[in-house]
Amino acid sequence: MSLLIIRAAEIRELLSMAECIEVMDRAMRAVTARSVTIPPRTIAPLADERSFFILMPGEMQSPPMYGAKIVGLHPDNPDRGRPAVQGFVALFDSRTGNPVALADGAEITAIRTAAASALATRVLARPHASSHGILGTGVQAASHLDAVCCVRNIRSVRVWGRDPEKARRFAAQHAARLDMSITAVTDPAEAGACDVVSVVTNAPEPVLAGSWLQPGAHVNLVGAHEPQDREADTEAVTRSAVYVDSRTGALAEAGDILIPIAEGAFTRDHIVGEIGDVLLGSAPGREDPQQITLYKSLGLFAQDLFACGFLLEKAVKAGKCQTVEFP
Repeated sequence: MSLLIIRAAEIRELLSMAECIEVMDRAMRAVTARSVTIPPRTIAPLADERSFFILMPGEMQSPPMYGAKIVGLHPDNPDRGRPAVQGFVALFDSRTGNPVALADGAEITAIRTAAASALATRVLARPHASSHGILGTGVQAASHLDAVCCVRNIRSVRVWGRDPEKARRFAAQHAARLDMSITAVTDPAEAGACDVVSVVTNAPEPVLAGSWLQPGAHVNLVGAHEPQDREADTEAVTRSAVYVDSRTGALAEAGDILIPIAEGAFTRDHIVGEIGDVLLGSAPGREDPQQITLYKSLGLFAQDLFACGFLLEKAVKAGKCQTVEFP
């Protein structure tokens, strides 16, 4: 049988950020409508106590496909010039069980994660939001820079990183690429005071303080994925109307939410709903121009499945993927 190999370069060529945002819209509606099956993922800590092996299975109905994302998360990799997330997505035909494709996991993760944040930003941020603060300087920082620009007319960007030189290089590189104002800041509060704030770090402790957030801001929390880790302090979450990609996942893994609950700052009812709830009209979105909204992202295999389903069809039509015989 034939197995398609979709490499990172082909994913970048075939899956634009704007297209992926629309695919994430369909994916998040399906998650909330329970028309896609996503069992709990397995996150296995590795011996270095910082890295993880992650297995994320699931099945979708259209196209009829199931599979898993199999990746390693190594947070020190960016310091060595490698992606923090590496691995692949394996896809199977639901009707026959035939293996169909292998797609680069790092590139899919980079695009779909930022596209999901952009979808949340489109749904929740004020229509005239024009400034974007980014805390972090890695792959997701670049992806979120592009993604948020797809859904709001961003005129200025402030980027902060724990390494000021990396932040300066990031700002210079992407300002030239996008022909827009991008400023590296040494005080994270300056990034945290923007209309849209995206936190995309590997920090286990808060790098975003609630006191920095301005009325009407929208926050995307992306980096932390363990119950004991968080990127935002309790005040940031308490001040915000909180939305998640998956309520079940958030209440199992999202330290940004679980730690304040354990502190007694609020209960699980502080979560307004899933992004899919807002899209389907079963939960309210932004209710006031001065309200602060917050989207906590953990990432779901449904996002990978829908992205890969779209990508697979496009790659086959374009003849852009390599075919190997398997077994």
